[in-house]
Amino acid sequence: MAERSFKAEVEHLRLGAGDTFTGEGILAITKALLESGVGYVGGYQGAPISHLMDVLADAQDLLGELGVRFEANANEAAAAAMLAASVHYPIRGAVTFKGAVGVNVASDALANLSSSGVTGGALIIVGEDYGEGSSIMQERTHPFAMKSQFWLLDPRPNLPSITKAVSDGFDLSEASNTPVMLMVRIRSCHVTGSFETRDNRRPPLSVREALSNPRSDFARVVLPPMSYAHEQDKVKNRWPAAEKFIRERGLNEVFGPAQAPVGLVVQGGMYNGVIRALQRLGLADLYGNSDVPIYVLNVTYPLLSSEFLDFCEGKDQVLVIEEGQPEFIEQQLSTYLYRAGSSVKLRGKDIFPMAGEYTGQVMLDSLSSFLRQAAPGLLAAVHRAPNEDRPQIPDLTKTVPIRPPGFCTGCPERPVFAAMKLVQKETGKLQIAADIGCHLFASLPPFEIGGATMGYGLGPAANGAFDGGGERRPVAVIGDGGFWHNGLSSSFGNMAFNKSDGVAVIVDNFYSAATGGQDVKSSRADNATKATKNPISKALKGIGIEWVREVNRTYDVGHMRDVLREALTTDAPGPKVIVASSECMLNKQRREKPLMQAAIKEGRRVEAPRFGVDEAVCTGDHACIRLSGCPSLSLKKLDDPLRDDPVASIDQSCVGCGNCGEVADAAVLCPSFYRADVVHNPSRWETRLAAFRARIIGWLQARRAARTLRFEAL
Repeated sequence: MAERSFKAEVEHLRLGAGDTFTGEGILAITKALLESGVGYVGGYQGAPISHLMDVLADAQDLLGELGVRFEANANEAAAAAMLAASVHYPIRGAVTFKGAVGVNVASDALANLSSSGVTGGALIIVGEDYGEGSSIMQERTHPFAMKSQFWLLDPRPNLPSITKAVSDGFDLSEASNTPVMLMVRIRSCHVTGSFETRDNRRPPLSVREALSNPRSDFARVVLPPMSYAHEQDKVKNRWPAAEKFIRERGLNEVFGPAQAPVGLVVQGGMYNGVIRALQRLGLADLYGNSDVPIYVLNVTYPLLSSEFLDFCEGKDQVLVIEEGQPEFIEQQLSTYLYRAGSSVKLRGKDIFPMAGEYTGQVMLDSLSSFLRQAAPGLLAAVHRAPNEDRPQIPDLTKTVPIRPPGFCTGCPERPVFAAMKLVQKETGKLQIAADIGCHLFASLPPFEIGGATMGYGLGPAANGAFDGGGERRPVAVIGDGGFWHNGLSSSFGNMAFNKSDGVAVIVDNFYSAATGGQDVKSSRADNATKATKNPISKALKGIGIEWVREVNRTYDVGHMRDVLREALTTDAPGPKVIVASSECMLNKQRREKPLMQAAIKEGRRVEAPRFGVDEAVCTGDHACIRLSGCPSLSLKKLDDPLRDDPVASIDQSCVGCGNCGEVADAAVLCPSFYRADVVHNPSRWETRLAAFRARIIGWLQARRAARTLRFEAL
């Protein structure tokens, strides 16, 4: 069950020649793939391209009609390996995954693919999420393209440019026999717009047809001496062919006047931000017409020295706008100027920040600084810049606290870490390695569990150095998505082979939840196109791990604590693995809320549990909050002048999971939590019973009030 269904939007993918497509960048990319005659598509979900995988999954009927093979791969390496079909066969293939981390996982397959080269067009759509919108370490895909000789496209973030880049990418790949990376940033993926469509094309040669006529060529196998020839082929043949294609097809663009004292060299993905900054300076209009020459690099690798030097002709200074570090593009362009003996002064990271996202304000400030230094006449000629009288934006970093990510309300992973805190109260602080996924939020307050993460599925492997018979066993946490992505072989295979004595907790929430709720092999739901309902415990025992305990309701904090304690103290040899299972609350709510609302609307009886805190019983020590951390559990000030400390309070966002009460019970806290079942469309008997109870309670309250001694001022 994915976070979002694209069933309705998928119908737009059937548009033909002359029609107009309107929608998101993700859908536009899918449409461009079909128009380009793609033969097979694969990938692994991960922001910002998770929705691309969801679109492809929802479009399988259309893909089948066109003879296109689609595979939701187990990880990025498996996706990249699919591109082997384009090595010997003239079949266009595309795979997609998240930027730097996905490329890292897929690096073995990608390096081999680049060495052997391709016959059919091979496109790797990389979701680049550098900057403050990113959920990963701050790295770029660019250096991988450089080291393995992939051509890297970075189109302007509008739908016509993005869809053209897909088509150009396939053509460039075939013209140079080289795989091509298409980088789409967060804003590109979700930008909305329109473009004129073409007819979808069936692949000239389908993968099914290729199986009937197998091909092979030992010269493309990456073994000596062929691998040495591959390197020479890259430099002597593929690279010149790529440069020729880029130049003749005009993939890079130049905007603005032909003559000017300065110019801007811009990554394609930065174009919108640059134009907006120039508009605010009064040097561009709403349609992108600029008073400053702009050389847009829709292809950021390879760079064309002749194009760049032509652009620099007649200019005194040129500013390179390159987001991220190191400044690969700026360094290469500097080399071109040096070798040409040019006197043009190249600016870049001396104006722009070396690291960090180039937001609108950063872009405006940096361009203003450059133009004041290099071309003050341009700014002086502007009578009045738009937004010149804009209000000063306050620096909110001094008053607004940081807002790190956290568990959702009702998340079944929260009680797992509450149980760990209770165990650590007995054992002392444990060495706990974390992994990629929602459970990584446990490293933040209030849990502060898990001090490092080394990669998706590598949590238990990260504890290898500590697994040597110390005073306490090391503990690792991994999710079900990470387990199937890489963990089974890299982490648990490693533990089994090395006869580890460590403990690993697999948080099984039934989905690859952090990427949008896609199914994994252990998902409980039926899936017509995927093999689900494969128990994690069965896979563990299949590789020789015998001590496996299953907790099928993580909200039972006391039971979870007891199982953790057993894993840390048992004399049983070998790895100790706990599979802690409860369904992701977000996916559960997505499924159950519409059903509940429909039932209420139809007049059927529906019970909805809600939890609250008895203000008279709450002691105000807030231990429940420190152990639970639920967003719906907060503080409330009382009107009672004798109670200064605020008490715990549960707001309306509560989903009725019961974790707060379970935590209070397991930790022996104050018994202030209560459960109330809200009944929609009650029966007549329930209505009468509720009215009778209300009268009795009202009578008792009035009786008590009448006996209360009161002192009134005269």
